[in-house]
Amino acid sequence: MTTRRQVMKLAAFAASQTALMGAVRAEGGVDPGAAASSRLPFAQQTPMRIGAAALRVRDLGKMRTYYTDLLKLDTIRADKTEVVLGVDGVALLHLIHRPDAPLEAQTTAGLFHTAFLMPSRADFARWLVHAALARTPFDGFADHHVSEASYLTDPEGNGIEVYSDRPPSAWKWTGDMVTMGTDQLDIDNIVAQTDTTRDQYHTAPKALRIGHMHLRVGDVARGRNFYEGLIGMEPTRLGRPGVAFLSSGRYHHHIGINTWQSAGSGPRNAQETGLAWFSLRIADDAVITDRKRRLAAAGLSGESIADGIAIADPWGTQVRLVKA
Repeated sequence: MTTRRQVMKLAAFAASQTALMGAVRAEGGVDPGAAASSRLPFAQQTPMRIGAAALRVRDLGKMRTYYTDLLKLDTIRADKTEVVLGVDGVALLHLIHRPDAPLEAQTTAGLFHTAFLMPSRADFARWLVHAALARTPFDGFADHHVSEASYLTDPEGNGIEVYSDRPPSAWKWTGDMVTMGTDQLDIDNIVAQTDTTRDQYHTAPKALRIGHMHLRVGDVARGRNFYEGLIGMEPTRLGRPGVAFLSSGRYHHHIGINTWQSAGSGPRNAQETGLAWFSLRIADDAVITDRKRRLAAAGLSGESIADGIAIADPWGTQVRLVKA
């Protein structure tokens, strides 16, 4: 996905006050110093889309600080048991306090990463400079053809992706399968859109959202049966060993599942840290009704929640289907 040289390259421009001095180039004529993008990205315009995610965490204060510093999320609600972070009043991340929870192993089913989608490439550029100037450790970077991405790990081992999409018109499809890859990310080309000598990412863009969730599962076929057959996602990328990508409305993927570290895993331990639940927002009431029918036919009743239903996947991660 990346090399140490690439990581050091990003750190180098953060340390240098002369790197790309004064370079401010707009994408498509947009001034990168203008207000952050407010239009929702394509990932959030599909019939089903990711809503929020919830993590069980041991150190609530440390985790809250990490995500607010990293992404400049607002605190929407906070008490001793839970902190809710988001943007412009929209909840994106719930941190559930479990001070005595054992840390979840990376070889079990669970969270691979939560992927935060920047509304534009210019927003992504400003965020990269912000993270680099703050000396934020990165795990890697990748050009996926449909998107440009960076990867991090939070203080309790939860994976994070921060990315921006290329225009959907530029994605290449063969039938229902989209072309994705893992190539070297051209960081210089991205950050050339903004001033790399100062931090201009002071608040999160109003249209920042979770673009997709990538999960560790015990078996890809079983995962597809749940997320595709019962939840109603459609496959968009198959073929690589141990991984599948699924989406709604021809987004490149809203859900990724893999067995790279977790093949054969059984049910998760709900007492451990990690992903507690995530939500899928659904625009059409009829779709929620249909999903309830599918689940009932499979002998899965689910749990009624406000505006929807909650159901556990085969490994115990709760998926909440809620009205958008």
